[in-house]
Amino acid sequence: MTARRGRLLVIEGIDGSGKSTLADALARRWTAHGRPTVRWHEPSDPAIGSRGAEADRVDPRRAAMLFTLDRTLARPELEARLAKSDVLADRSFYSTLAYQGSRLSAVDRRGLEAMQLAVAVAPDLVVLLDLPPEEAVRRVGRRGHPRSPLERLATLRRVRRAYRSYARRDRWLVLDARRPAAELVDLADRAMTERLGPVRRRRG
Repeated sequence: MTARRGRLLVIEGIDGSGKSTLADALARRWTAHGRPTVRWHEPSDPAIGSRGAEADRVDPRRAAMLFTLDRTLARPELEARLAKSDVLADRSFYSTLAYQGSRLSAVDRRGLEAMQLAVAVAPDLVVLLDLPPEEAVRRVGRRGHPRSPLERLATLRRVRRAYRSYARRDRWLVLDARRPAAELVDLADRAMTERLGPVRRRRG
């Protein structure tokens, strides 16, 4: 495995919870304060991501494999970024476990998780933006495009339960996504800094 100097910080949550908004704001703040931070998005390949979303309609296993393929192919680039700075990502392999894995049997879920741990870079810290699914549906509806199957109420309820289970098990930082955006940035900044320690400025 490539040696890492930076840390991988991940923001998770159901669709509409504000992951990208929070990650963008934190990256700007930290970079401005001398903590080089680059952004990362999953899926990294839009074509594979689209195929995964389409496959999820009928076959969560195939969708999970496509998202895992994207993660595997993108790992060298992620490792390269981590060699230079901290990386702030919206979504990680936990998204695959929550969205696709929650539709599988317990045995298949364990197998899927083992696969993710084998191919993915493990996050140093995960933040869950917890949002009631009913509010998520309202937010997604305001985007002005038809909702995908992954954005339906029943799906979001199931996925939220999965996320909250992982948050309890793996001791994530959980924030109420209904808070104002500026307040969430302050809360996440303070809490993540407390957990990770002081800013590590790069030399040279």
